[in-house]
Amino acid sequence: MKKKLKAGFWELIARIVLKNRIVILGIIVLITIFLALQWKNIRFSFTEANLLPDTHIVNKEYNAFLDMFGEEGNLIVVGVKDDTFFTPKAFAAWDKLMNDIKSQKEIDLIVSISDLKKLQKNDSLQTFELVPFVDQSKTINQEYLTSIKKELLEKMPFYEGLLFNKKNGTIRSAIYLDKEIVNTLHRKDYIINDFIPKIEAFEKETGIDLKVSGMPYIRTLNARSITDEISLFIGASLLITSLIFFFFFRSFRATLISIIIVIIGVMWTFGLLGLFHFEITVLTALVPSLVIVIGIPNCIFLTNKYQQEFIAHGNKARALQRVITKVGTATLMTNLTTAAGFATFIITQSELLREFGIISSLSIIALFFLCLIIIPIYYSYQPIPKEKHLRHLSRNYTKVFISWIEKTVKYNRRYVYVVAIFLFLVSSIGAFKIKTSGSLIEDMPKNTGFFKDILFFEKEFEGIMPLEITIDTKRKKGVMKLSTLKKMDELQKTIEEIPELSKPISILNLVKYSKQAYYNGNPEYYDLPTSQEQSFILGYAKNATKDSKNNIMKSYVDSTGQVARITTFMRDIETGNMKKIETKLWTKINKVFPADRYKVVMTGKALVFEKGTKYLLDNLITSLLFAVLLISLLMVFMFRSFKMVVVSLIPNLLPLMITAGLMGYFGIPLKPSTILVFSIAFGLSVDDTIHFLAQYRQELTNNNWKIKKSVFATIKESGISMFYTSVVLFAGFSVFMLSDFGGTVALGGLIAVTLIFGMLSNLMLLPCLVLTLNKSLANKQEFIEPKIDVLSKPTEEEDEHLKQ
Repeated sequence: MKKKLKAGFWELIARIVLKNRIVILGIIVLITIFLALQWKNIRFSFTEANLLPDTHIVNKEYNAFLDMFGEEGNLIVVGVKDDTFFTPKAFAAWDKLMNDIKSQKEIDLIVSISDLKKLQKNDSLQTFELVPFVDQSKTINQEYLTSIKKELLEKMPFYEGLLFNKKNGTIRSAIYLDKEIVNTLHRKDYIINDFIPKIEAFEKETGIDLKVSGMPYIRTLNARSITDEISLFIGASLLITSLIFFFFFRSFRATLISIIIVIIGVMWTFGLLGLFHFEITVLTALVPSLVIVIGIPNCIFLTNKYQQEFIAHGNKARALQRVITKVGTATLMTNLTTAAGFATFIITQSELLREFGIISSLSIIALFFLCLIIIPIYYSYQPIPKEKHLRHLSRNYTKVFISWIEKTVKYNRRYVYVVAIFLFLVSSIGAFKIKTSGSLIEDMPKNTGFFKDILFFEKEFEGIMPLEITIDTKRKKGVMKLSTLKKMDELQKTIEEIPELSKPISILNLVKYSKQAYYNGNPEYYDLPTSQEQSFILGYAKNATKDSKNNIMKSYVDSTGQVARITTFMRDIETGNMKKIETKLWTKINKVFPADRYKVVMTGKALVFEKGTKYLLDNLITSLLFAVLLISLLMVFMFRSFKMVVVSLIPNLLPLMITAGLMGYFGIPLKPSTILVFSIAFGLSVDDTIHFLAQYRQELTNNNWKIKKSVFATIKESGISMFYTSVVLFAGFSVFMLSDFGGTVALGGLIAVTLIFGMLSNLMLLPCLVLTLNKSLANKQEFIEPKIDVLSKPTEEEDEHLKQ
């Protein structure tokens, strides 16, 4: 009775699909139009990936920092290292460039040599005044420009590390964007359409190569690179997988419908992004290509089954019905396991991965229904397959490959185990060599101009990734107390001793500059005031910290004077080094700032990203175990045999270990992009296992429970489809290696390699395990009637036809 109900369900689906073809196609068209209308809600991410959950303490501290001081990543730096800079022509062009940029409403503040201000004592007002450093009327004189260059490098330590590098004379300007636009589309429009053209015009006029960087600039160009690669991936994956499909089937009709299906799937993916108001990030940008790569194997499996059925009985109508009734459940379960591999990211509590998991898993399930419905409907309107379209089922190269697999399993089973154990042991050693990376820029496209500029600023100014330290004095106006300033000075000296960090910026710099200004600009007095000097120098400095559009220090103390901010910039460093830096800084902080009098917090975008990477690594095992558990439960539900679950897991875990070993030996670190490899590859690799074991169970019933005969019959029956789909998946994921993003290249290459090992493991190690572990089987005990008939048994009529 249960069998009839199960078979009846898919027969009902087949009947509905084939008898209501126009209506169903109309529904698909309407859904596609509805989802296409959601594209208007698609937006690109304007910030770096935040890998931490909102409730994480690091995120809370970072958000509290933003609430107090505003967006930290609003600084754009423009640098120049050219001997011709301090010449009348170049300096005039520079002055014009800075004034043009400053005149835009998107700019909050510019600190540049051309309009640099220096502190000057005003005794009558008991304050310091900001007076022009450069006399513009004299800039046409070469000697004057040479003199101001000398004065800048030798007498302005306040600006060292911010505007110039004293060692090699590199100059830069600090451009602070309006914080209200930093995380909006307006920022992108301004940088692409206004800021960059001005930079290019200066370079064309003077022949001087400008270097540009800073988080707003990097974010904008990085997002543009992601956008450009979406079309590249979609086009390349569609082209390569379609060519492979055509090579296998030699049919324009079969290739055309496969292309149409995956294109609809891509349209639905973009529609789901818009419907849920999810951002396009470096991860969700991959989903449309994943839909193509996973969709084509679905089409291969269904088309292959249709042609096999047609050869069996020559009845097109019955063949179309059997495509749904006989492989509907198998295709559903393989897509569910694939979707499960992606869905595991939903439990990480990281918004970035959660959105990726939701969109990818929903897209895969939607794709299953598109394939299962459209392919039978399409072929119902097409002529019967021609002989040339069926030749691929008996091609020599597939016969040779399958024959080699059979011989290896039959005569060299012991060697298969030896090789498997050897690969496992060697890979285990490699896996222990894997390093982690929490770098913000490591995965950025390295052949782009903006990445080369990042390296320039790392070399000349010790990096551009902000690290922030806030010091809460727990009392109003506590920051300007000399005791607090001395403690900050100790901490800043420790920061300066760390080679990966730049010279820090804080209110302390202004206080030191105030003392220098009080002593008529003598750089020898760039230091903290003594206890005797503090009353009048700090009085002057306090007046100088009042809000002013030209006051660079206005964002380094909160409005009450209670909380101070120290900003430094980091080089691109490994996660392990970041931990050492944190330890050194916290050791100093805990020593200098008593917890009962001060509350010190370390934060900043660079630290948040590093902590996010560590969070993902800590949850990697949990995520992978969840994928294994989820897919194991599906296998139990299908086969109701614990032994078969064990047998199915071993061939799929071995490729993951091999991949981990390769990462260790080739120095590919664990990072947000490569962490995805294991769950995705496991979900895809298990598909072959399901096909094999489902076919094996059917062959057992056909061959009177003769295990060896059933195993080799399964290799012949399922081997070709497993080979075809693995080749498509390998080629499809290899497309990601065209990316300029290192993480995407690693993701595509590692998944492709894993799937090839997964195919070989499922075609060789899996049947060997089945033969070994089922030697004692002489009855049906290991194959209790499953909850789901993954493959329906042939009817008596079909059996008779096949015998004939």
